[in-house]
Amino acid sequence: MEDQHKEELIENQNDQERETLFTRIRNLLGDLLAGENGRRILTIGGVILLVITVIFAIRAFYPEARGVQASLPLFSEQSGEEDSGNNQADQQGILEMPSFVEDQAVLSKGIHRAAVIHTTIPTRSRVDVLTYIVEQGDSLFAIAETFGLKPETVLWGNFDTLADNPHTLQPGQELNILPVNGTYHEWRDGENLPKVASYYGVDPLEIIQYPGNKIDIYDFDLDNPSFEIGQMLIIPGGERELVDYGPPAITRDNPAIAATYGPGHCGTIFTGNVGVGVFIWPTTERWVVGYDYNPGANHPAIDIAGSIENPVWASDNGVVVYAGWSNYGYGNLIVVDHGTGWQTLYAHLNSTSVGCGQSVNQGQRIGGLGSTGNSSGAHLHFEMIYVGTKVNPWNFLQ
Repeated sequence: MEDQHKEELIENQNDQERETLFTRIRNLLGDLLAGENGRRILTIGGVILLVITVIFAIRAFYPEARGVQASLPLFSEQSGEEDSGNNQADQQGILEMPSFVEDQAVLSKGIHRAAVIHTTIPTRSRVDVLTYIVEQGDSLFAIAETFGLKPETVLWGNFDTLADNPHTLQPGQELNILPVNGTYHEWRDGENLPKVASYYGVDPLEIIQYPGNKIDIYDFDLDNPSFEIGQMLIIPGGERELVDYGPPAITRDNPAIAATYGPGHCGTIFTGNVGVGVFIWPTTERWVVGYDYNPGANHPAIDIAGSIENPVWASDNGVVVYAGWSNYGYGNLIVVDHGTGWQTLYAHLNSTSVGCGQSVNQGQRIGGLGSTGNSSGAHLHFEMIYVGTKVNPWNFLQ
């Protein structure tokens, strides 16, 4: 009993000592963490904990570092295979670097990006006017097609050179090639921009905002534009009527209407043959050379191929109301009135076989095919007019 009592006393004494130790540690920590020193310790501890967390995050989400370590056995394996060779090299006092063999199995996995050495430069719309030198064999339509423009745009951009007449195109001429379909306007003294825009059927802002005109839209007075006299303006989408250099509709009732057109005009004609309303081809060939029917390009006719002096026939019965030279580029010209509201026109003739007031029959020779006037080669310029309107010959020739 006495021994048991001693053991209990010793155990109680140990418990008191442990409690005293914990109490001292708690008091010590309390003293350390209290005040400014405590905040410093907590801050340092927090930083250390954050660094440890970042290290573990990097190792978890960026395994490349492990990949570098994983690649080390590759060298050790290879070095093991090359021990005999290296031993021989060591014996000779020469150190060799371990060879590296690419793992083709790894490289073949996945999708690889192909190396493209070509740089694609985006194309941008042209905004400036180009200069083109007409070459032998060029035509208005071919030039327009080359630059992606309408034929009339080429005419509108070159009135001083072509005067709205496609037959005046000659090798060596310098043409303005507009960047877009539209017209080209030379600014004159006293002009008003809204009126100019209205004439071409566009809004003034379309002229001001077009980059090719190089206008500062933030420093521009619409009512008092600062254009210089003679300055050329691109009118995008603009249109105007083309000058018609063909003769007016010449009838047997009023042939003198063509008195100012050239010396081939006729006087009063009272009577003559009347057509049947059926039109035959006026020459031996039946295909076009040069220009086709295109009133938009100021060519309301077809240019029929042929050789010099190929026969030219009257397409229907009628009366000759013009026979002779034209002052407006048509060369030797014959016009036949058919008495039914129809007239036919035969231009650039090399010779004429009939005269004013003469009645002609369908298929009768009236001249020889040629290249007189504004012409770049032998052909027959053939027009058909009905009640004053020039129509497409393709729709009526048989």
